[in-house]
Amino acid sequence: MGRKKIPGLIKRAGVWHIDKQISGRRICRSTGTDQLVEAERLLARVIDEARQAEIYGVRPERSFEQAAAKYVVENTHKRSLKNDISRLKLLMPWIGDTSISRLNLGSLQPWIDHRRAEGAAAGTINHGLKVVRRILNLAAHEWVDEYGLSWLLTAPRIKLLPDVDKRQPYPLSWDEQEKLFEALPKHLKQMALFTVNTGCRDAEVCNLRWDWEVQVPQLKTSVFIIPSEHVKNGDERLIVLNDVAKSVVEEQRGLSNTYVFPYQDRPVQRMLNGAWLRARKSVGLDMVRVHDLKHTFGRRLRAAGVSFEDRQDLLGHRSGRITTHYSAAELTSLIEAANKVCSKSDKPDLVVMRRLRLVG
Repeated sequence: MGRKKIPGLIKRAGVWHIDKQISGRRICRSTGTDQLVEAERLLARVIDEARQAEIYGVRPERSFEQAAAKYVVENTHKRSLKNDISRLKLLMPWIGDTSISRLNLGSLQPWIDHRRAEGAAAGTINHGLKVVRRILNLAAHEWVDEYGLSWLLTAPRIKLLPDVDKRQPYPLSWDEQEKLFEALPKHLKQMALFTVNTGCRDAEVCNLRWDWEVQVPQLKTSVFIIPSEHVKNGDERLIVLNDVAKSVVEEQRGLSNTYVFPYQDRPVQRMLNGAWLRARKSVGLDMVRVHDLKHTFGRRLRAAGVSFEDRQDLLGHRSGRITTHYSAAELTSLIEAANKVCSKSDKPDLVVMRRLRLVG
């Protein structure tokens, strides 16, 4: 005759689950094992932790994996959650089983060293550290358990790595723009020309839809309003069309019923693709990224004397203003500002100071 199991354990689908009343609270969770002895040990620990928390205010031990799971469940609305999940997957083999009370920069060092050995840049590693820091801050300041205790007494200081290799913006000169754009296939050239005249991000251009276009009959033109869920900062994005951007839009009209910039009846996934890499290499501009087109637009606006407030609106930067509500006069002013950078003017070209590395 087999021995009796401890009350509070139920086997479902071959795995033991805890279902027990402890100090008036019902605790239900999986033990993650099909072995009765292991399940009983875990149950005993859960009972002890519950009583320690109830009587002495001792916080139960919680793993980083548990904290990460809570973070993911609570942030399904977050636009960058998919990226956070990817970073957490890289972290789990190193700190998933570690108690959040024992996490600090020292316990993260093996993971940091591993990522460096893989060739990850400091900025990439910092993205992972930021997710860990965010989770630990939530555990210390916002997450409260059934005993009225925060998950963590205090959050450790997670210092980011110095990002000495951070890539600086590279605004294009007019000659560089002409060389690069001529080397691009037609569909990418159209997208690049639109980007350098609107200051849009890569994803905004790739996903630009015709049903986001808003006609402005008073000004005999149109604008695009990108919904907030498709914008990095979470605000609606107004796209004002200068003469060049407007001509690009007219050339694209009719190619697709849905997307402004289709390729073989499908949206382009990203502009920084193989065709872009080959084109920039062929003209000796290996350093140029798609995002540099946005920087180029911004620098040209500044060089043309466009006000800071108008530059914010044209570039889609968060400003505290309701940037998709404009009068006809305000839109006219923005269109006039954007038209100042349609083509090379008589003014001196942008002078970009490059840092030279001296070899001695």
